[in-house]
Amino acid sequence: MFESRQLSESVSMRVLRPSDAAALATAYVRNRAYLSPWEPVRPEEYYTEAWQAADISNRLVAHEAKEGYPFALFAGDMLVGRFNLAGIVRGPFQSAGLGYWVDSKYAGRGVATAAVQAIVEIARDELGLHRIEASTLLHNGGSQRVLLKSGFRQIGMAPRYLQIAGKWQDHNLYQIVLHD
Repeated sequence: MFESRQLSESVSMRVLRPSDAAALATAYVRNRAYLSPWEPVRPEEYYTEAWQAADISNRLVAHEAKEGYPFALFAGDMLVGRFNLAGIVRGPFQSAGLGYWVDSKYAGRGVATAAVQAIVEIARDELGLHRIEASTLLHNGGSQRVLLKSGFRQIGMAPRYLQIAGKWQDHNLYQIVLHD
């Protein structure tokens, strides 16, 4: 099963560990202004090691149950991105949702695309999933390019889909079918 993967000369990806809480909190603080237009409004506690430790713990419970995969990107010891393959549903659906962000210093360098492509391979080859879905704000061209380069196709637009930056916002919906 997946351990880690080198995505570029300097960036690798692996499943989050409890010991990553401080690095994740630091990454969120470092990228707070950069991420704020693309994420829900967060309480102050969100940016603490304690909050991130609890969140990692919850995600690892889902991981143990094979219901999610919380990935992190690292440049050396510095956490520079987070990717979640979440809400895995088995049975006739065999599907999951994908969400992600990359540190502002690594955006636009192909790292997100490499991570999404690796997650698509893991979902198809190791997890046996049939489909992954993702959504982006209508004006998030960078994330849309990542998905399209990784084989996702836009399947629609959902009005007022998620509450982002304090307001309900429309999102483009994407999917990739892994098995025909």
